[in-house]
Amino acid sequence: MSIAALITWVITALGGFYLLGSWISRGGVAQQRDGTSRLRAPLIFGHFLLAAIGLIVWIIFLIASKAALAWTAFIILLPVALLGFTMFFRWIGVYRSRPAAAEGPGTMTNTASTVPAERSFPVVVVLAHGALAATTLVLVLLAALAA
Repeated sequence: MSIAALITWVITALGGFYLLGSWISRGGVAQQRDGTSRLRAPLIFGHFLLAAIGLIVWIIFLIASKAALAWTAFIILLPVALLGFTMFFRWIGVYRSRPAAAEGPGTMTNTASTVPAERSFPVVVVLAHGALAATTLVLVLLAALAA
């Protein structure tokens, strides 16, 4: 169970890296300052940082086999999940919103600078990241209970 949790955690992290890289490369950091993006840098980077710290703690648990480390990793995952849910619900609002309509013939108000960076997230990656994160949370809890 502990190794399964590690595997799902790493796969989840890869999906998260993809989403983070996509958000940054499409100008999400600048957009969150001007209000275009609904995802804020502290939210995204806090989620990333806590998840990375939890993964490191989990790897140390696998090496040291100390139950306290398993519970620490689980406790770290709780705010990670809350931040993830927050981002998911903010992303849904952006994903469901329609692009701005044309102002006139041949002109669009929906330029690359006004489209939130997170609108380009592939739905399958977002859903897989969330499903794997939930699976990881459950596996870590079960492994901590068994430790």
